[in-house]
Order: sequence, then structure tokens, then C-alpha cells
Amino acid sequence: MEEKKIIKKVSAVDITGNIVLVLFKFYAGIIGKSSAMVSDAIHSLADVFATLVAVIGVHLARKEPDKAHPYGHERFECLAALILGVLLTATGLGIGISGVKTILAGHYDQLSVPTGIALAAAVVSIVSKEGMFWYTRHYAKKLNSPAFMADAWHQRSDALSSVGSFIGIGGAMLGYPVLDAVASVVICLFILKVGFGILKDAVEKMLDTSCGEEFENELRDFIAAREGVDKVDMLQTRKFGNKVYVDVEISVDGSLPLVEAHEISKQAHDALEQRYPDVKHVMIHENPSVKE
Repeated sequence: MEEKKIIKKVSAVDITGNIVLVLFKFYAGIIGKSSAMVSDAIHSLADVFATLVAVIGVHLARKEPDKAHPYGHERFECLAALILGVLLTATGLGIGISGVKTILAGHYDQLSVPTGIALAAAVVSIVSKEGMFWYTRHYAKKLNSPAFMADAWHQRSDALSSVGSFIGIGGAMLGYPVLDAVASVVICLFILKVGFGILKDAVEKMLDTSCGEEFENELRDFIAAREGVDKVDMLQTRKFGNKVYVDVEISVDGSLPLVEAHEISKQAHDALEQRYPDVKHVMIHENPSVKE
């Protein structure tokens, strides 16, 4: 219940804030004659769609397992993050291509010089988007949500792009109008960097990527320390959305009755899931070991 309230609250704040920013930045970009600010507004408009996609992904990922999806729905978050990454990348490329065309066309003396309202919009955007980044990031960590974390970094990328807008608009107002178009290209690079990062993370989590040697060694040592476990013969991990699956083979005294050997693995299983909340499921197989 608490998770649902958090999701609704974060979604409402992000969507409302971005809609207000989109309207203000579009107005400031058009009235203030700034292509950089119009590009920034387009980026913020992508944020609105990004947040909606993240919300849908988070809701679907938290559905209970059913007959068709016995392992749960966590990968819906990966799918949502994947869509966010594609959206960001497409947005960045569109903005960058437009800026490069303006720069290559030349005739800089014919370019419009931005006005003060465009510069003010850049400042407002930097402050508000940075605040939204920390706000969304806080709750993304609390929910352990990759979709919301992707959305948080989307907010940060918008704040950074607004810094580029501020520099470009300010430079254009000082007599270098081409800097407004240069700022659009800078915004493109920021967006592409974040977009590729989100895509990489989403793809890794959809391809059953391991959780890394350091984490696996930590799990191995934890299991090996359980009473009755002679050694860990094999341990594998895989990411499943924002959760982790673990497959383990342990050696126990081969002379023990099956019931006792099973109890050892059960205690190791329960201890591991209790110690590591992100571990959704552990499969432990017992191998007999011979005591010398």
C-alpha cells in the first residue's frame, strides 16, 4: 500500500512539474527567439512521456505472479526503461541534427538574438529539474525501481541541457548568435549519453546478466558460513528486472539422511533471502561430500 502511495505521489509531482515547464519553456523559446530553449522544451516534453512510461512499468512490475507469468512481472520495468532509452535517444538525435544544420548553414548575422525571457527560463529549468532529480532519485532508491531511477536521470539530463541552454542563450545575447544553435547540439550530447546508459542497463537486466563477481563472492561466503554446509560447489546469479535470482550447489555430509540434508539447504536458502531483500528466489541443490 505504501509503495502505491509513493508511486502516485512521485508520478503526480513529476508529470505536473514537467507540464508546467514545457509550457513555460515553449513560450519563452518562441517569444524569446531561442532555438536552444525550444529544444529544451522538447526535451521536457519527452520527460512527460518518459514519466508516464515509467509509471506504467512500475505498476505492471508489481503485479503478483500468475499462471501465465509464474516468475512475476519485474521485467516490465526493464521494458519501460528500454522505451525511455529509445525515446531519449530519438529526442537527442532530432535536436542535434537541427542544431548542426543551423551551424553548417552559416549566415550567423541573420540569426535571431534571444531575449531575457529565454535566459530566465533556462535558470528556472536548471533549478526545478535538479530538484526533481533528487526527489525522484530518493524514491527510486526507496522502491528499488530501475524505471523510476531512469526517470530521475532523465530529469538530471534535462537540468544539464538547461545549463547548455543558459550558456548558449547568454553567449548569443552577448553578440554570438551561433552559440544558441551550438547549445542545441550540446543538449543533444547530454541526452544521448543518458539515453545510451539507460538502454545498456535495461538490456543487461533483460538478458539474465550476472550480478558481478564481487556480489557473487559475497553470497558464496555467506552460504559457506551456514551450519552444515561443507562448501559451495557452484553459484550463479542473474538479474530479473530489479530482483535477483540465485542458483547454488552446496556440498553436505553424504552420510546424512535426506531430511537433514534438506534442512541444511533450507536454512541456507531462508537466511540468504532474509539477508538480501533484492534476492527474489534461491534454488539450492545438495551434493554429497565424503568426510575423511
